[in-house]
Amino acid sequence: MTTHLKTYFTHSRSLAIGAIFASVGFLFGNWVTWIPYVKQKFALSDAQLGLLLLSMPLASTLTNPLSALILNRFGMRATTIWGLTGMALAYSLPVNVPYLWMTSIGLGLMGIGIAFTNVAMNTCVTSIERQDGIYIMSTSHGMFSAGGMIGSALASILMGLKVSPALHIAGVSVLIISVAFIARPIVMSIHEEKRTTTEVPKFAWPNRILMGMIAISFCTNVTEGTMADWTAVYMRDIVKSNDFYIGWGFAFYALFMASGRFIGDSLIPRFGSRKILVSGGILAAIGIMIAVLLPHTSTAILGFGMVGAGVSCGAPILYGSAARVPGMAKGAGLAAMNTFSLAGFLAGPAIIGLVSSALNLSFAIGLVAILALIWAYLSSRSKLY
Repeated sequence: MTTHLKTYFTHSRSLAIGAIFASVGFLFGNWVTWIPYVKQKFALSDAQLGLLLLSMPLASTLTNPLSALILNRFGMRATTIWGLTGMALAYSLPVNVPYLWMTSIGLGLMGIGIAFTNVAMNTCVTSIERQDGIYIMSTSHGMFSAGGMIGSALASILMGLKVSPALHIAGVSVLIISVAFIARPIVMSIHEEKRTTTEVPKFAWPNRILMGMIAISFCTNVTEGTMADWTAVYMRDIVKSNDFYIGWGFAFYALFMASGRFIGDSLIPRFGSRKILVSGGILAAIGIMIAVLLPHTSTAILGFGMVGAGVSCGAPILYGSAARVPGMAKGAGLAAMNTFSLAGFLAGPAIIGLVSSALNLSFAIGLVAILALIWAYLSSRSKLY
């Protein structure tokens, strides 16, 4: 089961693109742990915080239709490196700026970076798989989750130690830019496949098969968005954890997500994409209910960890399937799925915030368990590649 991991970590191009995935996750994990700090800094209600958190996915969703065009113009390799660099620079804004509108702009810039980098680095993965005859999509997404886990845990510890946010964030930005610089020569060695004029990637409306994947991805994205944006707030406001543990809900979510993805390249061929997605939805629903019904530090962390395990193989399966949909140009399937399915990230934070303000955060997060069961049902009926 671990043979593919040995191949991954001894294959230079897999390892380089994995470092990019891990860096994006590391940035994201650091940011989500600072969300309660931003909420407190600007004295935001749950509803106001939910609207603020729209900034990143909204910018990403609006920009996503351009990602395939950017990929064609600058290439998947350069877009990956410069997209990550831009995200690292934008990351310094949301926590450090003095005004709320500046925080929103900073999140929007990060969202734009995510839109371009996400499609580019996943396209690099599919190219490596095709050119080198290895299967690395799930493990690459595992690197993202591992980065998120480390970033969230590190931010939580530094927050507990009362380290200055400005110093922490500056260090993170420098680290990620350094990773991009070091990985660049190897990433640039990935063969940029030539395309004819009829193969030029552009935004394309999804066909019936892709729409089925989008529906599942919408549910998984709402789940992922809720875990990313609200676990730290839940740990502080509902569980009443101290500062050292605020980020550990997301950290364990990311840990179990990473673990699932690291073995996913072995599990998916063995059991099939459909069974993995169905069982993942059921596991995520159970984890959410444990966290909601037993709001204690240990049980909440356990529940969020189960959600991470359940959602772990969702993105690798759906991204890989979207990239292989027949009749769609390279990058177009990914871009189309991202544009529509990211509506989950767009709607999720705002809906959770509004429901939390009207009722409570526990009830709002509990609703996501229903979506997890819906994704399990849809997965049993959709066609995957």
